[in-house]
Amino acid sequence: MNVPSMPVKPGLRDFASLVKFSHSVFALPFALLSLLVATAGRPPWPLLALVVVAAVAARTAAMAYNRLRDAAIDAANPRTASREIPRRVISRRAAGRLTFAASVVFVGVAVAIGPTCGLAALPVLAWLLAYSHMKHWTAACHLWLGVALGLAPIAAWIAAADHTGGVAAGTSLWMPLLLGGAVALWVAGFDVLYACQDEAFDRAHGLHSIPAAIGAPAAMWLARGLHATAFSGFAAFGVAAGLQRGYLMALVAAAGLLIWQHRLLRPGDLRRIHTAFFTANGTLSVVILVGGCVDLYLWRP
Repeated sequence: MNVPSMPVKPGLRDFASLVKFSHSVFALPFALLSLLVATAGRPPWPLLALVVVAAVAARTAAMAYNRLRDAAIDAANPRTASREIPRRVISRRAAGRLTFAASVVFVGVAVAIGPTCGLAALPVLAWLLAYSHMKHWTAACHLWLGVALGLAPIAAWIAAADHTGGVAAGTSLWMPLLLGGAVALWVAGFDVLYACQDEAFDRAHGLHSIPAAIGAPAAMWLARGLHATAFSGFAAFGVAAGLQRGYLMALVAAAGLLIWQHRLLRPGDLRRIHTAFFTANGTLSVVILVGGCVDLYLWRP
């Protein structure tokens, strides 16, 4: 591959590609759903804006750091060698500055939301950044990533309590824990599928992943189990939150998307991995948010 001898000046599109900005669609809808349920569909507009900014900043910091940490690995892997840092479109220094800036924004917004969020900001940020090291230590890295995204609905719920002095009557923290746990298992499941692309590369370079540990066929079955359990969590959250027809229809659609995702992939045939990874999962998160909103704003007394 021909690369420029010196980094070129990156543009906004390059940075958006570096951190896969479009992948915010995975966790953000669940954070918004949690916030809406916690406030009975009436979140203060400033709080809604702060939660969105915090979620985007946290994810930006984590992804920029991940690209920085794995730059050498990405350069060695033919699948990832075209990423921005290996191609020298974005320098390591620029990625480090982006990580720092996004981290500062995240912590600052968390402090602005309330004292509890402010105190939790640094531990949460540490968990997010630590994911970039997990593949070097343990095949449980997929679960670590799942928890990282599963923190989003829990944090949004706490933000509602922190900012407004309480959440909707009759609700408690175990409800967002249900949603956060479901998100964690769902993310871990599709990350296992995505890692099947690098099964051989990970083994050859001493990296840890579930496909590298047990092989793609067994890993795909494990992903199915994680997704089945995640679906149960999504359903349990809907029952606990009192969501009804709209959410039920969203769950039916989500089940179809999960089944479709697994039907797209076979061991040795990952040609449709991007459809399974982004299209199916991105649509699922949006569908569940829309289903919740239908109940909260149209069909709920």
